[in-house]
Amino acid sequence: MQHILVYSDSLSWGIIPNTRQRLPFEQRWPGVLEISLSQMQQRVRVIEDCLNGRRTVFEDPFKPGRNGQQGLAQRIEIHSPLALVILMLGTNDFQSMHPHTAWHAAQGMASLVTTIRQAPIESGMPVPQVMIVAPPLITQPQGPIAEKFAGAAQKCQGLATAYRAVSQAMDCLFVDAGYIVTTSEIDGVHLDAPQHLQLGQALAHEVNAFLGQQA
Repeated sequence: MQHILVYSDSLSWGIIPNTRQRLPFEQRWPGVLEISLSQMQQRVRVIEDCLNGRRTVFEDPFKPGRNGQQGLAQRIEIHSPLALVILMLGTNDFQSMHPHTAWHAAQGMASLVTTIRQAPIESGMPVPQVMIVAPPLITQPQGPIAEKFAGAAQKCQGLATAYRAVSQAMDCLFVDAGYIVTTSEIDGVHLDAPQHLQLGQALAHEVNAFLGQQA
């Protein structure tokens, strides 16, 4: 059985827009990914490590533990052997307390890839391939998170282009989720249940192709 680690934030944790509730496993995209791959005759387990508010490599001044760099190497060690690590981060890099642009988020993503590849895994275990998924662009933040993401729609422009460049330079797989889904009309940041379904199914085709090449 192949193991895939999804390392992400609330867009993958499955938060329901304008609530603090969570979609069930089979409705959030990592669950859809596992179910879809199983239907494609792939024996896989998708491991979710998705923390609300997680950045790429930046600190949250109000909540500890949101720096995605912290503990990542140990997570790779814990869950090895891994066939693939899917990184879908960046949205929270554009919160209103940060001045970051797409370039900064891309540098953070590159740092995470390096950390994964340098993780102290046991001898003989594979260094996992990395898939970078650019989250869909933030539109107009609304509801309780509006102040938190004020200005984010402008700061996140060019994110997919910047992530694609990092992916090419570091020989990672790349998917632009913005070609598959858009952010929720309810809050402008997260994904609704139908979007989770679309994204999970689309990523399943990408992951299935990758796993097929490794067979």
